[in-house]
Amino acid sequence: MYYNVKRQMLKSGFIITLILLLAVIATHHIYYKYKSDYNIDDNSNSLDVIFHGQNTNKITINKVTINKVTALTDSVGLSSKAYTFTIKNNLTENITYKIEVIDDKDTIEKDKCGEYIIPKEDLRISIKKGNKNNKIYTLSDLENNCLTIGELKALKDENYTIRVWINQNTTLPRGSDMHYHGKIKITEEKGR
Repeated sequence: MYYNVKRQMLKSGFIITLILLLAVIATHHIYYKYKSDYNIDDNSNSLDVIFHGQNTNKITINKVTINKVTALTDSVGLSSKAYTFTIKNNLTENITYKIEVIDDKDTIEKDKCGEYIIPKEDLRISIKKGNKNNKIYTLSDLENNCLTIGELKALKDENYTIRVWINQNTTLPRGSDMHYHGKIKITEEKGR
């Protein structure tokens, strides 16, 4: 039996190349399939809102949820779960937008959990625009649920991070089933 080393090396090299090519193609397809699911793009004609890493199908709205009572100081709350998004102006003129945090009445009705909702006086919320400092509020202190109103220059975009946590001074029992269902809502302000 004659063993041809060159032939065997060529055959092995071809098989290894084929396996690597298949792995690269499969990885590429998997990455782009899940990347499109990761960034949710909610568009209007003049305003694009992209919620990063959230699963939502509602235009310019993203759900905010707290599932159990864990009181936090503001410094620890600033490291809690982040809701990040980008607002982009599609127009060649400046636009004004409003960011609100509103109750998710649909989820509250669906779950029939109205008596288990954490009061807004016990919820702290921070908003951070780009690289600027966090602004921290108590949710009940917001006027008409409005976190901020901003102006976006033509064809520019802004990144935001919002975090919600339970105030350290809460009287709610720690670990109880009390929870919060809210939504982040971004709207264009007309006629401002």
